[in-house]
Amino acid sequence: MDRREVCPSAASVLQQNRKKVQGLGSWDLALDRDGDGVRLRGPETAAWQGAGRALGQYKFRDLTVEELKNVNMFFPHFKYSMDTYGNTYNIPIRFWILDSHPFAPPICFLKPTANMGISVGKHVDAQGRIYLPYLQNWSHPKSVIVGLIKEMIAKFQEELPLYSLSSSDEARQVDLLAYIAKVTEGVSDINLKSWANHENKTANKITVVGGGELGIACTLAISAKGIADRLVLLDLSEGTKGGMMDLEIFNLPNVEINKDLSASAHSKVVIFTVNSLGSSQSYLDVVQSNVDMFRALVPALGHYSPHSVLLVASQPVEIMTYVTWKLSAFPANRVIGIGCNLDSQRLQYIITNVLKAQTSGREVWVIGEQGEDKVLTWSSQEEVMSHTYQVQLSNRAMELLRVKGQRSWSVGLSVADMVDSIVNNKKKVHSVSTLAKGYYDINSEVFLSLPCILGTSGVSEIKTTLKEDTVTEKLQSSASSIHGLQQQLKL
Repeated sequence: MDRREVCPSAASVLQQNRKKVQGLGSWDLALDRDGDGVRLRGPETAAWQGAGRALGQYKFRDLTVEELKNVNMFFPHFKYSMDTYGNTYNIPIRFWILDSHPFAPPICFLKPTANMGISVGKHVDAQGRIYLPYLQNWSHPKSVIVGLIKEMIAKFQEELPLYSLSSSDEARQVDLLAYIAKVTEGVSDINLKSWANHENKTANKITVVGGGELGIACTLAISAKGIADRLVLLDLSEGTKGGMMDLEIFNLPNVEINKDLSASAHSKVVIFTVNSLGSSQSYLDVVQSNVDMFRALVPALGHYSPHSVLLVASQPVEIMTYVTWKLSAFPANRVIGIGCNLDSQRLQYIITNVLKAQTSGREVWVIGEQGEDKVLTWSSQEEVMSHTYQVQLSNRAMELLRVKGQRSWSVGLSVADMVDSIVNNKKKVHSVSTLAKGYYDINSEVFLSLPCILGTSGVSEIKTTLKEDTVTEKLQSSASSIHGLQQQLKL
């Protein structure tokens, strides 16, 4: 390929030559007009001085010139010319550079004309979407558009993505071109319902991002509950390690392991379990390394599943949920963190089944910030318990709760329960990280665990709880410290 060009217009063109080599023109055989024999049109002897210069790029120029001189001796009328062997193809390409560039890769489509057909292959699907290793492994700052174009040229030289249609096939191309036009008119204007008809999407598709212990635990728990028709586990690590290999060996039904972010397309829930494994020393550096990783993931995953609920299990969950909300530009009700859901479920079990307490229908939750600063609160129903009994019960239950750790499989079960409520629209109350601005006199944009009703749209309602000064003070203190750290992050 000796020339490549990307036009500044939306419909860009790659010009490429296939199997292109410099070479001598063809040797033609022709019948003499008098019919007395066959002659060859060959090089004129007067042009030999320029032949050496013309063949300057040949590895064995002198041998080639000697060979041609020999030909000229036997066929003196042979004429030579210099040309390039091969065909030049104009391949129309459209690049969409997202507003999260350069951390998210461009979205690339072929733009065939009415007389072009798409050659479906490992790099192009039936709708003209382009898939390349360079896109799948996109990582700022080493990945750049120039590098993408170079790989595109190289791959399309090996496997031409378009072919010329016969006149009878051109009519069948009209529907496909109309579909591609809809997709490439503008990312924000995509008719997702029409697109879905071309994508074979399943009813309940769920994506787990991260192949570590927590990602595998979430995958196993969701699979065991039978929630998903299709469950995609995005393994972002190099190679196949530990539990990932076991999952591939034993091949769970409806579970797909993939490294391509586009495999998550049309998910109802996208679960983030990834955490950076950097060697940073300070807590701020550790959190920032997680933020840097999310900058490359969240915009792309949000694009592939624009109507999904984003569920964050990465740590610190309150901050990473806030980061996910900002990077995705999703409404706050569709971005939630796992928060204190596991602690709340455990606390309710301890009170009811361990302490055998009679709460007369009053609900209790753990809210606020994960860790030592979490706080217990009761629903704001009419008083049916004495304040003294409520305090004693709360203290005893919290003592039992503190000895419980948060192992990966426990968190995985909790995540599966939340996913069940979302996918099946159960309208169940969970204590999850949600935007707390406007609650408990909190004025900053922070995410804290509050009792929320979950359904297909994420958080449909935040439940009111008993107003207590100590609870409000603790939540405001958590909000202040979280907001202070968020202000130091580079989003």
